[in-house]
Amino acid sequence: MATIPVVVKHSGKRHNIDLDPESPAEVFKYQLYSVTGVEPARQKILIKGGQLKDDTDISAMGIKPGHTFMMMGTPSDGAADVIAQPKEKTRFVEDMTDAEVARAGGAIPAGLTNLGNTCYLNSTLQALRSVPELQEELAKYKPSSDAGPASSAASSSSLASLSALGLGGLGGSIGGSMDITAALRDLYKQMSETQDGFPPHTFLNALRAAFPQFAQKAKSHNGYAQQDAEEAWSQIISQLRQKLKIKATPVDGESSTQTSSEISFIDKYLAGKFETVLECDEPQAKELGEEPIEENVTFLKLDCHISASINHLRDGILAGLEEKIEKKSPTLDRDALYTKKSRISRLPKYLTVHFVRFFWKKEAQKKAKIMRKVSFQHELDVVEFCTEELKTLLAPVRDKVREIRKEEEDDERARKRQKRIRKLEQEVKDEEARLGKPQTDKKGAGRKEPKTSGASSSNPGDVEMPDIVYKTDAEVEAERAAAILTLKKELASLIDSKLAADDGANNSGLYELRGVITHQGASADSGHYTAYVKKEGHMDPKTGKRREEDGNWWWFNDDRVSEVPGDKIETLSGGGESHSALILLYRAISLPTPDEVKE
Repeated sequence: MATIPVVVKHSGKRHNIDLDPESPAEVFKYQLYSVTGVEPARQKILIKGGQLKDDTDISAMGIKPGHTFMMMGTPSDGAADVIAQPKEKTRFVEDMTDAEVARAGGAIPAGLTNLGNTCYLNSTLQALRSVPELQEELAKYKPSSDAGPASSAASSSSLASLSALGLGGLGGSIGGSMDITAALRDLYKQMSETQDGFPPHTFLNALRAAFPQFAQKAKSHNGYAQQDAEEAWSQIISQLRQKLKIKATPVDGESSTQTSSEISFIDKYLAGKFETVLECDEPQAKELGEEPIEENVTFLKLDCHISASINHLRDGILAGLEEKIEKKSPTLDRDALYTKKSRISRLPKYLTVHFVRFFWKKEAQKKAKIMRKVSFQHELDVVEFCTEELKTLLAPVRDKVREIRKEEEDDERARKRQKRIRKLEQEVKDEEARLGKPQTDKKGAGRKEPKTSGASSSNPGDVEMPDIVYKTDAEVEAERAAAILTLKKELASLIDSKLAADDGANNSGLYELRGVITHQGASADSGHYTAYVKKEGHMDPKTGKRREEDGNWWWFNDDRVSEVPGDKIETLSGGGESHSALILLYRAISLPTPDEVKE
């Protein structure tokens, strides 16, 4: 990125500096060191909201040419002529390996090569890769073996060798079938070490070996047939649910059928629970004493049913939570119509939503696509879909989150308004200075002066007005920060202790959109799939925290990867044969951590 010419005011002097917004703030400080003699550790550079720190992301500050910085600080005795040795040796891109470049902040992620109608798989794999907890647990995954110690040791050695070559998924074939989980682990590792399109041969072979329907040939007998991305997603999730186990917490043990020592990764992070009630619609069944059937059921996705009356995601989800079923009534001894109502009793951290766009068309003998436009939002509120018990726990947290957001938005508007006022005052001062007029004290111009002891003050009706003391910007900022901190503490106190202990659950009922799988075309057996994944902020190596996101998305079109603005997601609601959302992946919004609510 090109440098930006900025001005730095220090000790009555103006210094013209070419600022590189992509470089660390520490580099900018060394530039100032070279012209002012003030060591970086002794510099105090004022920016909106505080001071410029070494880990400040300059590119996110929106600095424009001509921007003026204020710097304070003096050089230490005898140190102005000494330039400190950089703590870390500067490394240039030319000196990095492909893997290091791929892992660098801002690097374009790897795409996946289309191996012949495999766009359905490529888009699914890219969307799943957006779950950082999944990548972390996959890296630890080691296939289990039921064989004896000697056989197990030999098998482990073979698996290690295969994994080193990126073929760990083949290790399962020693026991008769390929291990999809190991293949996924190796694939994601290989993708993290390149920016080029990567061919997922091993994983595709493992998937086709486990689920032969994905090896179906095209009707033209020319290569493999196109498949449904939702089917691929469901089958991969089912395999991960069986194979990928993690250490369980006491809360996990209460809500899982697993042993107390471990739980399925999917059950913890991507699976929710329904409370369902199945009841016969016919009054005669109720008169004969037929009781409703109540069950607790695990779900891996919410279905958004689409009909002529569905225009929004919320309506489609509500329609999917109540369905009609025809089954035999034990009291009537014949088939009868039942209503099944479901309400969510546990929300996972990651929520999958499936637009039910494909259906079997008898006359055409193929899956047809519902083209109807169904809008969806970047933030999803699911509190209304929950049981009454869960609603009472989530609603106060959700409402407090919105209150904090409103307070922060009001503060930001106040800052911008104050900035405009200060700019206007400075322009007036500059104009008065240019015309040679005495400068007006803007701070005192807006306050009433106390009455003097002259004739005008002898009027018995006059009241002496006290001087108005104005708060400094720092004091105002401190009050705002304290008010928001108080609200965050109130929010922390509202979170149910049991929900807070379940780090794989949603504690607010609010989700943010992180991934979208789209389909282009009129049939599930044809067309093209792509994936959109929201960009994460760069990871700061010093603090271990991610910087603020820029709102853009990665568009994965097989091996072609491009960056698109967030507005692009608004165009994926459907309404024709163009790209329309098929699967949405939501993540629970972040809530303040214990460290953030400390004094």
